[in-house]
Amino acid sequence: MAPGQIATYPSLVDWPTMAALTGLLLLTKGVENSGALHRLGRWAIARVNTQRSAALCLVLAAAALSTLLTNDVALFVVVPLTLGVCRIARLPATRLVVFEALAVNAGSALTPIGNPQNLFLWQLSGSSFGHFVAHMLPLVAVLMVLLLALTVASFPARPMHVDLQENEQPLDRTLLGVSLALYVPFLLLTDLHQAPWALAALTLIFLMVRRRVLLQIDWGLLLVFILMFVDLRLLAGQSLVHGWMGRLDLVQPQHLFWAGVGVSQIISNVPAAIALAEYSHDWRVIAYGVNIGGFGVMVGSLANLIALRMVGDRRAWLSFHAYSLPFLGIASIVGYALLHG
Repeated sequence: MAPGQIATYPSLVDWPTMAALTGLLLLTKGVENSGALHRLGRWAIARVNTQRSAALCLVLAAAALSTLLTNDVALFVVVPLTLGVCRIARLPATRLVVFEALAVNAGSALTPIGNPQNLFLWQLSGSSFGHFVAHMLPLVAVLMVLLLALTVASFPARPMHVDLQENEQPLDRTLLGVSLALYVPFLLLTDLHQAPWALAALTLIFLMVRRRVLLQIDWGLLLVFILMFVDLRLLAGQSLVHGWMGRLDLVQPQHLFWAGVGVSQIISNVPAAIALAEYSHDWRVIAYGVNIGGFGVMVGSLANLIALRMVGDRRAWLSFHAYSLPFLGIASIVGYALLHG
């Protein structure tokens, strides 16, 4: 690429999407650092008495948190709690974390803010928050029913005892209150396509209240997304790539759907969404394809890699693929039927 083209790179980035993602990371980091989610998780786990009920509780918690806190943040909350519980109770840690990875991929598909690919497609589509959720609800409902049934079949109703008395994390009520109070206004402004102004206001407030939260955001992750926009849009502009993608006939919804599933297995679902958006504006089909594409191989979703890295088991990838690959097959059939049935 000619050096003179570097000046055009910023125009390749979808800055409203980046502003919305940065604001969500800031708010979720505030909630996470407050200690509230840690306390809530411990409270829930203390009230279950079998492996099956514990697994169902953790899977549901991971899925629910991912709808509002993004799939990655949900894992950062649930997985450490899970590993802590497994240290003091006889629970299969690796299998639990695998199911939590599946849960955040399924749950995060529901909302525009559940994962980065949805956030990008939401900003691209100009659709309202409610309209996006209504479109994704049938898919997520079926996926969650299937996942919960698989959870029941995979974890026995064996009694367990958990002692959660040690290491209670202090609660920062001010940080929690500010983060929760700003959440809905930020979403409303983002829904009105004012994400950059909303981010500016958030930044000023956190500078005054808890500036350390700004330093703890995963700025490296944001840089990765910026580079994704630049690299993939430059790549999409190449005549060879354009010709190859043209032969896929992505104007056909069924071709676009399977491309979303398949490309996600190669380059992950966030880059897949960005790449396919260069060739089609049918965000509804792309959203189904790339969210389903988060299942399957590890690279299908960044959340998969995060979960398997956190569990610390070198053989975790075997367990993950034993569940995730069949789930990809079933989810693909379900998604295709819902779109084209």
